[in-house]
Amino acid sequence: MERIQSINIARIAWCCTDRGITPEDLAREVGISPASVEKIMSGDLGLTFNQLKQIAEFCGRGVLFFLEAGPVNEEQVHTPQFRTLANQKPELSAKVKALIERVERQRAVFLNLRDELDNGELARFDPPVLGGFTLNEAAEVVRRWLGLPDRNDFDNYRRALEARGLLVFRSNGYQGPWQIAKESPILGFSLYDAQCPVIVIKKQAAETQQSFTLMHELGHLLLHKTSSIDDDNDLHSHDGYEQDANKFAGYLLVPDSFLLSIRDEGRPNEVTELDDWMAPQRKAWGVSGEVILRRLMDAGRLNRAVYAAYRAWRQQLPTLNADDGGSRAFRNREPKHIFGEVYVKTVLDALSMRHITLAKASSYLDNLTIKDLHKLEQYYAVV
Repeated sequence: MERIQSINIARIAWCCTDRGITPEDLAREVGISPASVEKIMSGDLGLTFNQLKQIAEFCGRGVLFFLEAGPVNEEQVHTPQFRTLANQKPELSAKVKALIERVERQRAVFLNLRDELDNGELARFDPPVLGGFTLNEAAEVVRRWLGLPDRNDFDNYRRALEARGLLVFRSNGYQGPWQIAKESPILGFSLYDAQCPVIVIKKQAAETQQSFTLMHELGHLLLHKTSSIDDDNDLHSHDGYEQDANKFAGYLLVPDSFLLSIRDEGRPNEVTELDDWMAPQRKAWGVSGEVILRRLMDAGRLNRAVYAAYRAWRQQLPTLNADDGGSRAFRNREPKHIFGEVYVKTVLDALSMRHITLAKASSYLDNLTIKDLHKLEQYYAVV
């Protein structure tokens, strides 16, 4: 089999370093023997085209990237948004870095399809001006901008953001390219773009956690106009931008007017009973008990010691695991859960109008089989 000898080996080495892996790890990932990879890296053996294609796909690069001469220009390879996140969390895993780049490619796909369809029906991102407002006032402005009703859940919050020109992706629970691993501390990230920002949320057992992360990331986009990547420490931070985003999310999810429905005189003394006491509000607003208590504390209606005791009690409870994806009996609907309805419908509209092929549509929708792609079309035809 003919082998390509003009491979830029330094670029393969750079990709390994960028992904935080060794050439031996790369060999295992792409199914090439370690001995062959060792010879390839020493320049003693070329690559077949299929081998080069496998390496390119794993590294998220085009084949030509490894045939170009010269060193890698990182400013051309990585976007400013990617570099912002990588600088915030230098310890990011290779899989999270790959996910960030994958999200950027999906956004590019969406924008290209949106421009081709050009039917004026897809919302454009046109955020409110928040300069000069306090965080509480800014949250109220954004709540009106989103058109949020009094009763909400994660799906409703997500649809509200999508209706304003943002994309909201949620990682899936099973092993695959769109998963944020369970052991990863990352809970979400946002990629700022004046045309179409993207928020990515880690799938969690409690959707209320997802809702807070969603609004925290929205705070970074609207208040700071910057990309951000966040873990649990950031979502409890009392410093700088993270504190701003946390307070903004709390005000947005639980406005002052909502707090009026909570009667302090009925609050139980035992922290173990607080969740039941807040159950009607937690269900109606789609938020956790911790968010409500934090808002009460900030409003001067709850002692900090009670809030701290509640958090300590919650932290010692058994951790619930996010759904691992189940039987995947409804594989055809998974793109909707991952990418959201706006993205999925845009791809299907482009397919219907023959702007893209079935194969392209499949690749844009988590590599659905053609059979599942047709099922997805049928699902939206009757929804």
